[in-house]
Formats: sequence, structure tokens, C-alpha cells
Amino acid sequence: MSFSFQAAFEARSDLKKYQEDALALFALQLRFQIEDIDIVATSSLTGKLTGGDDKKCDLIYVDKDRGYIVVIQTYMSLNDKPAAKSSKASDLNAAAAWLLNSPIDDLPQGLQPSAEEVRSTLEGGNVKSIQFWYVHNLPESANVKAELQMVEQTINNSLRTRFSNIEVENVSAIEVGRETIDEWYRALEAPILITEKFRIPISGGYTISNSDWESFVTAVPIAWFRNIVRNHRENLFSANVRGYLGSKASSNNINNGIKETAKNDPSHFWVYNNGITALVSDFQEREVENSEYGEINKAKELEITGISIVNGAQTTGAVGSLVELIDDIAMVQVRFVKCSNIKTIRKIIEYNNRQNTVEISDFRSNDPIQRRLRQEFEEIPDSMYYGGRRGGHEDIIRRQPNLLSSDTVAQALAAFHQEPVIAYNNKSDIWAVDTIYSNYFSERTSAKHIVFVYSLLRSIEAKKRRLVDKNKTNSLSEAEQKQLDFFQRRGPHILLTSAIAKCLDTFLGKPIPNPFRVSFGLHTSPQEAEKIWEPVVEATVPFCKQLLPAVKKSLNNADEAKEAIDNFKNMVESAKEYHTSRFEEFAKHVQINL
Repeated sequence: MSFSFQAAFEARSDLKKYQEDALALFALQLRFQIEDIDIVATSSLTGKLTGGDDKKCDLIYVDKDRGYIVVIQTYMSLNDKPAAKSSKASDLNAAAAWLLNSPIDDLPQGLQPSAEEVRSTLEGGNVKSIQFWYVHNLPESANVKAELQMVEQTINNSLRTRFSNIEVENVSAIEVGRETIDEWYRALEAPILITEKFRIPISGGYTISNSDWESFVTAVPIAWFRNIVRNHRENLFSANVRGYLGSKASSNNINNGIKETAKNDPSHFWVYNNGITALVSDFQEREVENSEYGEINKAKELEITGISIVNGAQTTGAVGSLVELIDDIAMVQVRFVKCSNIKTIRKIIEYNNRQNTVEISDFRSNDPIQRRLRQEFEEIPDSMYYGGRRGGHEDIIRRQPNLLSSDTVAQALAAFHQEPVIAYNNKSDIWAVDTIYSNYFSERTSAKHIVFVYSLLRSIEAKKRRLVDKNKTNSLSEAEQKQLDFFQRRGPHILLTSAIAKCLDTFLGKPIPNPFRVSFGLHTSPQEAEKIWEPVVEATVPFCKQLLPAVKKSLNNADEAKEAIDNFKNMVESAKEYHTSRFEEFAKHVQINL
């Protein structure tokens, strides 16, 4: 059996360097619609890629902005088999215990920073979902799913033991084999996965339309949604990035509140709830003689073809998880939208799925600074910059090789201009907080300067990959092994960007009054710029030992980072005579606008 995602995955030449971890990164990118997967790989891949003991955690992804932690175990079979090894799924029990419960000092050194970050993020109380994935390239099986149910119990037990005061809305262990990856891929390509017809009892409604879309707005019994969730589950949320997060019995949990209202105060459900937006392939209002849900709805029904919840996954999922039957009087407002224009469909999904921390960057995309930067990037060779906008589904599935992700650009600017802690931990604040945004995006910021700082970050990531590749042949020198140990920490690429940027006056042999005026010129592509930085990165990375104190427990202390950067600069300054030719050659490419 062939799967739709396979051709797209095999065409992703940019992922081949990650070898057995490529499919896990592809799946992660599909599920969370990550624009820049390379920067995620740099900070999230653990011991397997570097040759260390990863305690069954091949990848640990922490998204503080959205409140997600994802831990991945990967298995790639060279031969086609009926199912993946269930023992590899069982390994996630060990992963959960090591990552969440074991004393930090008992963990392998390379895994300690990841465990520190996971635990500190959980203790911060902002984690909505913690997921353990078993990613493989084979058919999914009942045996694996049974093992993963045990993994969920282990995760929940670990959370109760170590984080008893912390509430996590959703805890899950998921088999991500061919079928699931294909579902996620098809959800991006064609967001309505459920194609059958449904008849919905309604008491009335109205139509509103435009040139390329039409919507029917009505009130629907939430009992109808309870039934459809039970029959179709995850496919119902194919157009919703977050899906259903689950509900814990607490006063602070919104989804639990939805369930309580449905059970105990059904007559107020409509007025308390924001409503649901659903994509459909077609809809038709019709008169009927009776209805399944009582007299109030007996006059009319709405027939829809296909459905995918765009906004309101938490409402739908919460009522769908109710064991009790729901009173017919409980209603919810629904917008059923049909649209034939694929670009408009993408925008409907995009804007209805956005949460505040993500919406801010899109609002910034319309300000004069971002509009000017997009125009300037038209002059930069082999580059593409959306300026605060997220790319479309094509950028996620097929990856534009010349795309400068807006979030990565923001991180690179913050790191280069000496705010590595903000760059690593608070990237959404760069877009959301006016005072922070204006520090990096202002009249001083140019496209050619963005290329200058972005390419430094990319050159540092490339250095890590070279060390990783060399380690696979057991040919690292003692000094190189120390460099690789540094790169195993959380946030080292961001901190090293700040440290090298701090040394710019040393490289150029003169003071730099305004770093925003520094660039490689208008006609240097990001790829060429990365190569220009390479000798400088090679010359300075041996001093990374000076930066270790700031990343031992993840990059989260601004004072420690500043002290480490100053120590790094002192070492580079003391050794500059040994690298005179490298620095002079680098300086030939640098332009400083007056």
C-alpha cells in the first residue's frame, strides 16, 4: 500500500543529513506546522545523533510558547514488515522514568540539559500537553498501541510523583507510523478528511457569502457533536493544529468547565461558549417532518457533506468525552463554511487556528518595517522572507530551501544584539512586546543586516553537524569532543551567536558604533554569507568552554550569559594574533554603512 506522504518525504533533501531521525523531524514538522525544522533539530536531537546515551529519548522538543513537550523514540526498518517492534514502544517507559523522575546527576551528561529544561518548563506550570511518540516507517499495530497505553500510565505516575502540584491538560503516548504520518500530511494537503454526509437538526439559521466562500450560521445540539466525536475522533480535527487537549478535573481547566456546563447547566451552554467553526464540502438546509433531538428542532435540518473542525476543538472534544447523555436543550453556535478556493481555505485554517502568541507576529507583518524588509529582500539573491507571516502548507511539506523563517530571523537578531536569553526562551515576546520588538525591528534594521546575523547562526549550526558527522567515525580530537559536549546543551547555538557577535570589533580591528549597520552587502546570499562566517566560527568555537556556565542548566539567566560572553571575548582577544589572516579575510567581506 502506498501513502501520500512518502514521495514528499523522500524529496526532502534537507532532511537527509539527519539520517534515521529524518522521519521523526518530518512528522514533528507536519504535526506542529514548524517552518524552520533545522533550528528545532539543533536544539532537540539528543544522544543518538551525537553518539551518547540518550536513555531512549531520540528527540526532545520543548515549545514553551505553545505549551508542548514531545519526546520521540524512532525506529527505521530497512525492510518492509507487518508491524514495528513493540519492544521499542516499551522503551518509552524507560524514557519517561529517566526524563521525569531520575536525579539529574544520574542521567548521562548529554541528556542532563534536556531533562533540566523539561522539568523547569513543567514546574513553570505552562505545559498544556506532554506527548511521547514512537515514530517508525511501518504499519501501525494493536500490540504497539497496547504497549503505549502502559507508557501513558508511566508518564502519569511520574507526573504525580515529581510534579504533583502541576496540571497538564493532555498526556499521551502515540504510535506515529505510516498511517498517522499520512493523516497529518493529508490534513495539510486536503484538510477535510471526513467525507460522508450528515443530517443535523436545527431550529433555523442564515447564510452569508462572498465571492469564493459561503457559510451557514446556526445553533446545533451539542449532543450531535458528542456522537460525531465518538465515531470519528482525531480525523474530525484534521484542520485544527492543536487538536483536543483533554480535560482535567480542576477549576482552572477550560475543557473541564465546558463539560461541567454541558452536564449541569445545559440551558446556558450557548451563551457561555464561543462557538465552533467547521469546514465542509457542501451544505443544504431543508424542511423535515421530525427530528431526532426533540420538537424544538422538528421543522428543519441541515445536510452537510464532510466536516473538519477549524476552531472549537476544545469544545467539541470536551463534549465528545462525556460519558453521560447531554440534555437536548444544550446548544452551540456553529459556522459551517464551504469554499472552493484553496488559498482562502488555507487562510481560514490559519487565522482560526492562531493563538495570541502566534497572532502577534502576523499583525506585525503589516507594519511599515516588515513591509520594507520584504521589499529589500527582493534584492537579496536566493532568499525569501515573509516578514512576520507564517509560510503556507507548501513551505512546511516541501521546505523552501531559501526561506528565512521569521521566528529564526527574530531569534538571530536578538542573539546577535546581545539578548540570548530572550532569543532562546522568549521568542514570542520579540513579536508581542513593543519595547522588545522595536529593539530588533526598526528603521535601523535592513535585509542585508538580517542576512549577516542569520547566516552566523546557520554557520554555527553547520559546525555542530560537522562535529556530529566526525564523531560517527570516532575521529574527534579531545578538543573537538569538548566542543561537541558544549553543543549537546540547550541553547548553545544561540549563546555562541551572541558571543561571536560580541567579538565583531576584534575581527574587524576597529570599534563598531552601530552593529545594525554591519552587513556583507546587498548582493550576498544567505548561503554565501554562511560560508564567509565559517572560518570565524572555526577559529572561535574552541573557546566555548567559557560559555558552559551559562548553558549548564539551559540558557535562562541573563547575568550568567553576559559574564560568559565577556569571558569568551577576552579569550578571543588574547588569541587574535594567531588568527590574523582569517580575521583580515573576513573583514574584506564586511561593509559598514555610515
